[in-house]
Amino acid sequence: MGPLGSVLIVTVIFAFLYGIVKLLIRRKERLIMIEKGSNVPEIKGEEFTFSMLKFGIFFIGVGLGILAANILTVKTLLEGEVAYFSMIFLFGGIALIAAHLFERKKNEK
Repeated sequence: MGPLGSVLIVTVIFAFLYGIVKLLIRRKERLIMIEKGSNVPEIKGEEFTFSMLKFGIFFIGVGLGILAANILTVKTLLEGEVAYFSMIFLFGGIALIAAHLFERKKNEK
């Protein structure tokens, strides 16, 4: 496994641990709010966000970036690391911008 694979694995592990800690903290905060007599609909009244859409579009962009980088390394003389990192960030950024524009258009309605 190359350096890109090990960096990806470490990133996924840290993201997973961050998600678990965040869920545990949120659960603890909600239990404290319930103990203090807070209204339950206030706790559940979270506004709909486009976070899952953002993640989905972002990962599609990253996948397209990896695919484009692979095509660039096979068809051109561009080095692998340069192609992979540039294409991942380029397509990931484009995907995040697209998600933002979609969310802004949806919120205007």
